[in-house]
Amino acid sequence: MKGIFRSIGISYKEAPVELREIVSLSENETRSILQFVKDQGVCQEIIIISTCNRTEFHYFSDIDLSDQLIGLLCITKGFSPKNDITSYFKKLNGELAIRHLFRVSLGLEALVIGDMQISNQVKRAYQWTADAQLAGPFMHRLMHTIFFTNKRVVQETPFRDGAASVSYAAAELIEELTANIHNPSILVIGLGEIGADLCRNLTKLETENVVICNRTLAIAEELAKSCGFKVLPFGELEKGIKEAHVVVSSVNMSSPLINPALIEKAGGIDAFKFFIDLSVPRSVSNDVDQINGAFVYNIDHIQSKVTEVQDSRLASIPLVESILEEALVEFDEWDKEMIVSPTIHKIKDALEAIRQEELTRYLKNVNDKEAEIIERVTKSMMQKIIKLPVLQLKAACRRGDPENLIEILNDLFDLEKNPVK
Repeated sequence: MKGIFRSIGISYKEAPVELREIVSLSENETRSILQFVKDQGVCQEIIIISTCNRTEFHYFSDIDLSDQLIGLLCITKGFSPKNDITSYFKKLNGELAIRHLFRVSLGLEALVIGDMQISNQVKRAYQWTADAQLAGPFMHRLMHTIFFTNKRVVQETPFRDGAASVSYAAAELIEELTANIHNPSILVIGLGEIGADLCRNLTKLETENVVICNRTLAIAEELAKSCGFKVLPFGELEKGIKEAHVVVSSVNMSSPLINPALIEKAGGIDAFKFFIDLSVPRSVSNDVDQINGAFVYNIDHIQSKVTEVQDSRLASIPLVESILEEALVEFDEWDKEMIVSPTIHKIKDALEAIRQEELTRYLKNVNDKEAEIIERVTKSMMQKIIKLPVLQLKAACRRGDPENLIEILNDLFDLEKNPVK
């Protein structure tokens, strides 16, 4: 198969968040770039993966398109290609690029090892590529091999078990605490990195009553719009605390924001209320735990759970990489066999042409039943004749030297005159 699989991208390993967010692509921006690539014939197969931790182009081409793709990204995001950020992009070719995409998709390259979100993000990226008709035979086979490998990792290892980030663990805790509450009310105060990630994870909960509160109202409104949540002005914090079953605080303050005086001002606690403190320093004071009906969980409770999960995931990495190696070998064998695929088709076409010619000559004076038997027998003979050349071609691919056998078969069956159907 003509061409090389290549990748060009930037991730948390090469650049800080301030630079990554500049090149992060929305769905509309990604689809726009894909459409341009399609319309202009930049390349035939490409997938774009853009998350908070990475923006990467993976494509199949016989030439290096790094400059063109970075240029497209810069135009889409509105800055000059000469911007210093372009020096952070990393290029990979061939087997290294394929291996990298596998590792990214499985969560081995994630900031939070084994991140469960990346698999869904890659699937969405593949869907957008398919929608743009930029996924050919190579990309389809590659992505489906990746998805099958991911399924094996989930089924055969503990690599994806449990919550391995503070925000995800907090969302799991909230789900546990509110399991017996109908349509629980959840208040999230503070939208730093952890608070914003928590909101995204809370979209999976079966509740329509999540309220977010932040000092900068515009930030809260933007996140609420993308998550489908409600917004509470910071000046109405007491009202939000009074109405919530669960109060999550991730604000950065020198002294606790939530204390007994604030809770009393909010009307106290009628029955019970859960407080989850994700801040360092703490934003829920120790005294709150002494109030009847108040249950306080701090960052240490959640971090201990995260640490256990992370240790389990790190221990399972060798098993995951073993599964990955098996998948890479399988894909490499398929890729090599694509070299001989045209020859196999030509042999089949040549033999079928001979069969049809002979059938036309000898079936004139036979009845339908005899014709059916002859059809079945000749097809079976043809399949047995072609079986050995096909096996030998595939074996030659695995050895890495199919060219000589292709040449011999071309001469033997005069294949050059038979175009591939």
